[in-house]
Amino acid sequence: MDLFDASATTATGTPEPRADAPLAVRMRPRTLDEVVGQDHLLTAGAPLRRLVEPGAAATSIVLWGPPGTGKTTLAYLVAGSRPFVELSAVTAGVKDVRQVVDASKRAIAAGSRETVLFVDEIHRFTKSQQDALLPAVENRWVTLIGATTENPSFSVVGPLLSRSLLLTLKPLTDAAIAGLVDRAVADERGLSGRVTLDVDARDHIVRVAGSDARKSLTLLEAVAAAAGEGGTITAALVEESMDSALVAYDKGGDQHYDVISAFIKSVRGSDVDAALHYLARMVVAGEDPRFIARRLVILAAEDIGLADPQGLVVAQAAADAVSFIGMPEGRIPLAEATAYLALAPKSNRAYKAIDAAIADIRAGRAGTVPTHLRDAHYPGASDIGHGDGYVYSHDEPHGVARQEYLPEALRGSRYYEASGRGFERTLEERSDAIRRMLGREQ
Repeated sequence: MDLFDASATTATGTPEPRADAPLAVRMRPRTLDEVVGQDHLLTAGAPLRRLVEPGAAATSIVLWGPPGTGKTTLAYLVAGSRPFVELSAVTAGVKDVRQVVDASKRAIAAGSRETVLFVDEIHRFTKSQQDALLPAVENRWVTLIGATTENPSFSVVGPLLSRSLLLTLKPLTDAAIAGLVDRAVADERGLSGRVTLDVDARDHIVRVAGSDARKSLTLLEAVAAAAGEGGTITAALVEESMDSALVAYDKGGDQHYDVISAFIKSVRGSDVDAALHYLARMVVAGEDPRFIARRLVILAAEDIGLADPQGLVVAQAAADAVSFIGMPEGRIPLAEATAYLALAPKSNRAYKAIDAAIADIRAGRAGTVPTHLRDAHYPGASDIGHGDGYVYSHDEPHGVARQEYLPEALRGSRYYEASGRGFERTLEERSDAIRRMLGREQ
């Protein structure tokens, strides 16, 4: 059975959903023109548009994107009127795959077209299960369409990936989700205008759904049932239906800036509980997790700095993890980084040091590079004194050569001053010792 559980098909070959099917199923796009948010794949001449054109050659594809961005819909649309079988990699095995392949081979022998095999969550297949697909794809006994939320470079075996066209789906924007919700309220396949949707309620549904179209329509259907025929869907009703408080949060307004400001200041102030509270508010409100991750990376360098250099590593790892796994799981590495940075020793000395150096440059205090530090590798450089008198640091005791490195105009300037907190206690001792070796005791 497929996700539509249908007994009829549309003119394009996609299954015709039952009247009592879930709203998300009834509103599934019937043509590429109804698909939103994937313009990079759907414009004239783009890959998906070419695949559905009459007479297009059968091509196995892998669809990679977050949940609810249209992978299953696109699989049906690409399949068109060809025989279509859907398997879930969570429950299916090699035996199921072979049954589909054998049936398709028999159909081909009888003069029919090959079956389109849609494998949802193909990353859940083991290597051996994926390898079992190779002969069928290679010989075009089936056209494979695999869907995955995981990076195929890591979750799909190379030989299978090389035989398929990889198409990346982008997260749906708030505007795209809002458009889908409005369409579902008005469309005869959906709610047919039987309810009225307040703007605040729609915005809340959009925030909660994130980039997941299916989630937004599932929530809308539940709220519409609570509102009843002729009723009005309000923000309060959305709260009651989803058992989640409406978070006052406008991603383009004051709340956006107020909450992220409180979040950063709580981490800087070492209040881990307050920091996690504001993180939770942003997560529930549907804030872009990449925005949160970027701010954590900046904070790690600006406010933790060299008091704990590992902070920047943790923050960047969290940013990479969020980009890799998406939401809602991305909340976990964000929480880990938030807690680590909140509890880490704090120092803004590296941040202040670079700003002080930049201030000198902008004030015209730069000077020329000392002659002994200039590049002496190109022809004629030594003839004009470049490199003369340079002392190679590794040849000196402790690896420190006593010579002048700053331009004459800045001689004696000090930009970096360790705070004495965390790892900077060690750096403070080192910097003091090195300055003595360089003859800069002050």
